[in-house]
Amino acid sequence: MKSSDATVTLEGALIQHGPLNDRIYLMDLGSAEPRTLVPKLVELAKEKKYGKVFAKIPQSEKEPFFEEGFSLEASIESLYGGKEDALFLGLFLDEKRTYEPLAERYEEIITLAFSKETIDDTKGASVRLCTKDDATEMARLYRTIFASYPFPIDDPAFIRDSMDEHTVYAAIEEDGVLVALASGECNVSSARQYAEMTDFATLPDARGNGYALELLQFLEETLHKRGILTFYTIARAVSAGMNITFAKAGYSYGGRLKNNTNIAGKIESMNVWYKNT
Repeated sequence: MKSSDATVTLEGALIQHGPLNDRIYLMDLGSAEPRTLVPKLVELAKEKKYGKVFAKIPQSEKEPFFEEGFSLEASIESLYGGKEDALFLGLFLDEKRTYEPLAERYEEIITLAFSKETIDDTKGASVRLCTKDDATEMARLYRTIFASYPFPIDDPAFIRDSMDEHTVYAAIEEDGVLVALASGECNVSSARQYAEMTDFATLPDARGNGYALELLQFLEETLHKRGILTFYTIARAVSAGMNITFAKAGYSYGGRLKNNTNIAGKIESMNVWYKNT
């Protein structure tokens, strides 16, 4: 994979930025004051010549972003502590980045996903939690599936470190070999209590068995017991399978992030889905 973007703090906020995704991603406001932070995000983006600034924020902090020209791309009900909505905002510094040649296809996929019956039970594949001992094999699987990814999941050290930072991975094996993976990146603070359901990957020969849905439901059950109140995902808009998976699992559609993430070799638009417990 290409080198991933850097994850750093700015004014007390957690951000990711770099040329791979050609953007700044405000992942968590933390202790930052938005009126101080927002101009610095824009200044950094212009300095680095990024095409987009992307922000996930509590609804109550929206005004400084809107005043700077950000627009609403997606939202999640009650993401913060099960009480406050989250907004996903975008500021496009490169106008060409707003153009989506596959926009019609994205809408067709959403319509298809909503046409599928919501289900509560799956086939019962054997799913287990991953440990640090699995990290090398996990990284190898991710490296096989993704030509690029917004975070370095092809690095065993990154996977092990993420486990220490409240990311929970689940796996399905066939004949003792990992064939499918997914994770829940948890924020367990009382003001957050949410998890991003992400890092879904299934080897080609194991596809068609509903493994993504099996992993999703297993992780939901596991993380709910650990106090997680809201689950969400940022899924490839072009992936019918993943959007159908989240629709089947009872997730609500929150909107689309235009040309947002470098995944599978290029920058793609992404769909936001969420579920409140």
